[in-house]
Amino acid sequence: MISSIKKIALASGLMLAFTLSAQAATSISLDELLEQVKTGRVTDAAANKARLDEFRANRATQAKLLNDEKAEQKRQEDNSVRMEAQFERNDQQILVLETAFQDRLGGLKELIGVLQQASGDARGQFETSLTQVQFPERTDFLLEFAKKMGQSNRLASLEEIERLWFELQREMTESSKVVTFTTNVVNSVGEENQQEVTRIGSFNVISEGKYLEFVPETQRLVELQRQPPSRYTGRIGDLTSSDSGKFPIGIDPTRGQLLGLLVQSPSLMERIDQGKTVGYVIIVLGIFGVLIAIWRVLVLSAVGAKVSRQTKNISEPNSNNALGRVLKVAQDSAGSDIETIELKLGEAILRETPKFNAMLPLLKIISVVAPLLGLLGTVTGMIVTFQAITLYGAGDPKLMAGGISTALVTTVLGLVVAIPTVFLHTLVSSRARRLTQILQEESAGMLAELAEGKQNAA
Repeated sequence: MISSIKKIALASGLMLAFTLSAQAATSISLDELLEQVKTGRVTDAAANKARLDEFRANRATQAKLLNDEKAEQKRQEDNSVRMEAQFERNDQQILVLETAFQDRLGGLKELIGVLQQASGDARGQFETSLTQVQFPERTDFLLEFAKKMGQSNRLASLEEIERLWFELQREMTESSKVVTFTTNVVNSVGEENQQEVTRIGSFNVISEGKYLEFVPETQRLVELQRQPPSRYTGRIGDLTSSDSGKFPIGIDPTRGQLLGLLVQSPSLMERIDQGKTVGYVIIVLGIFGVLIAIWRVLVLSAVGAKVSRQTKNISEPNSNNALGRVLKVAQDSAGSDIETIELKLGEAILRETPKFNAMLPLLKIISVVAPLLGLLGTVTGMIVTFQAITLYGAGDPKLMAGGISTALVTTVLGLVVAIPTVFLHTLVSSRARRLTQILQEESAGMLAELAEGKQNAA
């Protein structure tokens, strides 16, 4: 080994010498080069000797360290054997203790299962209950209790079992109370504020005249973006401002489902807006028809009143009413023959009849056109709905149901307009026919008197 080191040192010295000589071949003579090689050999030899002496000095130390490591390895191997034996003994002891533990449990096994199931069910129920806002700490207890019951090496204490019973009993008790307290509420714009709320059992939570919604995922009370109609919210203020008494108020026994459906139901104006242009046209026609009918009823009532007064005084016809004008024609033609008077009376009646039937054809047209316009709106709405189904498919029933519902709004509007319009048209036309009948009866009576008079005179 030493000879190898010497050879390596010699080769290194020669390499160094040749390198130096190559760098300065033009400026160094051969004697100087030989002297440098000798000097390098001496220096390398001294360094190698120093390293060799150091290695020999440390060889004893390295041998001692090796022996120490071997001794430590032997000790650890012996310790490993002892630990394996101890592990086997402990494993056997654990098996014995578990067997004894299971034997001693006996009927408590069923109790543990019942407690685990009860705590899990209670936690699931409490997380969605409105009372959770008031008692948020109970879910953590139930979670830890269920975990403990799921472990085979741990049992619940009597205090924990009593706590579970207490939470179940408190939930039942609080479900029958109307309680006011302060908590965080997220308003309609997303801001969370502290405000006073009133909990009505486990059904609804109200605050500041509005219904609130409990979100189990965030454990927060959120103000409904849209409130129910005023008939449901009108008595909230009376309930929140009173300490006792009975107050009629709407509650949701389904814990928010009915309230959600009620909120989603469109109002009257929203229903009308769903009819779009056709719906508004139908409504305008309906209003116009009703106004015409009211105007004609008033006019015919006034005419009927004048005619009724005239029937009580046939001998003195007045030109301010239809019957008076017809009677005046008969009086003016008293010297003529009966056939001529009859023709003139018929002409006078025909002249008065159009005044009675004015605007009736328009009213009838409205009653017929309104449902047709409703049908037109429904057909166009169904076309739009089927186009949406073609684009997005029929996987979402709400899409199709919502489109059909919107389309049928125009049909409803058409029927709503047509039904009262038909009724009003019948009412107005019957009054007009009644007035015409009165004119015909009175003219026929006058002709009969004139004919009888002329016959007696002859």
